[in-house]
Amino acid sequence: MRRALVTGITGQDGSYLAEVLLSKGYEVHGIVRRASSFNTDRIDHLYVDPHEPDARLRLHYGDLSEATGLRRILEKVEPDEVYNLGAQSHVMVSFEQPEYTSDITALGSLRLLEAVRDYQQRVGKELRLYQASSSEMFGSTPPPQSETSPFHPRSPYAVSKVAAHWYGVNYREAYGMYVSNGILFNHESPRRGETFVTRKITRAVGRIAVGLQRIVFLGNLDARRDWGFAGDYAEAMWLMLQQPAPDDYVVATGESRSVREFAERAFAHAGLDWREHVEVDERYFRPAEVQHLEGDATKARERLGWRPRVTFDELVASMVEHDTELARQEQTLRAAGHDVALRGLAAV
Repeated sequence: MRRALVTGITGQDGSYLAEVLLSKGYEVHGIVRRASSFNTDRIDHLYVDPHEPDARLRLHYGDLSEATGLRRILEKVEPDEVYNLGAQSHVMVSFEQPEYTSDITALGSLRLLEAVRDYQQRVGKELRLYQASSSEMFGSTPPPQSETSPFHPRSPYAVSKVAAHWYGVNYREAYGMYVSNGILFNHESPRRGETFVTRKITRAVGRIAVGLQRIVFLGNLDARRDWGFAGDYAEAMWLMLQQPAPDDYVVATGESRSVREFAERAFAHAGLDWREHVEVDERYFRPAEVQHLEGDATKARERLGWRPRVTFDELVASMVEHDTELARQEQTLRAAGHDVALRGLAAV
């Protein structure tokens, strides 16, 4: 049984990747940050009591800010594959917390690379490492963007991802480590964090549809992104580490749409006119905007055999339907006199 270690397993991508790995017979270990409240809701459906003989998902407290903890977890788990999905991944937040973003997203990746390098030298075993890079690294580089396109990052988050990306390339070239960078373009799902624009829109659509909300405030409606389904992209992560040699791959649909179009499709799916419910608030504009990201995933198609399965319309529909059901549940609780807090939306 192969064994995988996943940082960021409680996030959107980590939960889908855990599903992929478990479906392929892996024993999956995830690193979870300590918090005073439960933060494992995205993987609760996968959890089996570790006392059960068939339990193949195990969680470990750790953080990319602590190198010693990473080394201890590697020693305990003895993985065959490591997937680094952990990061402070919210672009706008990175402008508010640039040092923290750099420490976790850039230096955290370096700490993990060093821990893996030391572990390999000690035990004489090769680990395969996946580093989650980001389309945000391209920034203002004209589309379509491929593996050979230059990086021009436009946020502290993107700069940190560029650093992590090149750390991976450097360790691959300097030490012969198996490190593959997955340059994933925007990937969404009903598990997307509620402060990201796509989920902010679909949460609002659901609440507006049942009468709990009237308006949603958005930023740059003209920004264009290449949106795919996170579950499809998790499969690409696994495929990268099954190749004979490590490499870097763009993962994308090859189609881009504006935030305005996403909102239009989402509201239309609920039978609503987006123009009656969307207002622009300049507070949600980035200090340095990224106008157009559209990926060229030719290399991933040809070498990995990867293609997206879920269409843009199917993705939007699934998110709207999920969030409309959430809104109905909220409406029921409110009607029964319960005070229901909107998680994190007050800060969006």
